Amino acid sequence: MGKTLAEKILSQKSGTDARAGQMVIASVDLVYVQDTTGPLTIRQWEASGLERVADPSRTIVFIDHAAPSPRRELSNDHIFMRAFAQKTGAILSEAGEGISHQIVAETYAKPGDVIVGADSHTCTGGALGAFATGMGSSDVAIATALGKTWFRVPETYKVVVNGHFSKGVYPKDLILHLIGAIGADGATYKALEFSGDAIAQMEMEGRLTIANMAVEAGAKVGLFPADDIARRYLEAQGRSHGFQPLQPDDDALYERVIEIDASTLEPTIAKPHTVDNIAATRELKGTKIDQVFIGTCTGGRIEDLAVAAAILHGRRRHPSTRLLVAPASKSVLMEALMAGYIETFVEAGAIILPPGCAACIGVHQGIPGDGEACLSTANRNFQGRMGNPQAFIYLASPATAAASAIIGEIADPRDML
Repeated sequence: MGKTLAEKILSQKSGTDARAGQMVIASVDLVYVQDTTGPLTIRQWEASGLERVADPSRTIVFIDHAAPSPRRELSNDHIFMRAFAQKTGAILSEAGEGISHQIVAETYAKPGDVIVGADSHTCTGGALGAFATGMGSSDVAIATALGKTWFRVPETYKVVVNGHFSKGVYPKDLILHLIGAIGADGATYKALEFSGDAIAQMEMEGRLTIANMAVEAGAKVGLFPADDIARRYLEAQGRSHGFQPLQPDDDALYERVIEIDASTLEPTIAKPHTVDNIAATRELKGTKIDQVFIGTCTGGRIEDLAVAAAILHGRRRHPSTRLLVAPASKSVLMEALMAGYIETFVEAGAIILPPGCAACIGVHQGIPGDGEACLSTANRNFQGRMGNPQAFIYLASPATAAASAIIGEIADPRDML
């Protein structure tokens, strides 16, 4: 019997014939923390009594969620994290460098890796064919110290997406549709493995968005094959040496197969207060929006900014709607500057935020007021996610976000393309 992508990677990294349902101890290629979970992870590492990290060159400390820090307590956490990095030789990614998941994709993740992070959206790395997953702070602390960790090999749902996306429809709409179809806990501790014609043609940026949001259906990982798209992405990043082809076996055993026709998809929105509470954008047209946030690890890449800039070019935000834009990393910011996208956003009335998580988690830089509605390109919209439990968060693609910023209400991007 053949193997799924999850079984193949965990077999290689554990040195066993790993099959769904089995327990394995696998070597870890990359460990990382960020500044909301990092302090607890470091304290757990200290409590373990181990004074070294297994591989400083593959251990990363990111300051990205409160970047720059808005409060004394968070600033002190940053001091603590910087001291850990200096003590152990771990890599420090400072405030302003960008979101951990974006930088890991740009610089570190490669096919066949096992990556663990103290952040649920670590699964972003699955777009590059890595078994990347979030874990609790204690587990990540031990993986940091020992360079290995245990897994229960997940069963796999095969998601087959064929056909072509219609104008105005993007990978964000696909993953929102899927989560709405199977539910926010519909794939709990499963591997979501993506395939089909539409996936084979999808560029890396769309794959990263989909892999990132696999966890919003409860999945352990979201995995894509390591194909020519992955190879070209690594080449563009100067990391072609890290590529290895990786495909599931034709006779792999899947617990469930989900088929989606991309041509039937349309712009989709997740309504408050759950990601699986979806609706077609056209059904929500006219819903007043007080703030639009374009950014995060599911909407702040250069392709996302390009789509938003194309819609906003020569137009302005609605006078009653604030528009925030946060590039996902410093390299994205630099590329957006050179392409003229930042100028377009500023001329449209946007506020440009530094590379990082910004308004997504509700620590600073865009907390909505009581009763306000924010349309965001982020990945979560539970009550209080953006810092105010009295606010309402809608999730959508960068195209829908840009169109809505102009109208001041939820708008269908197809009307502006």
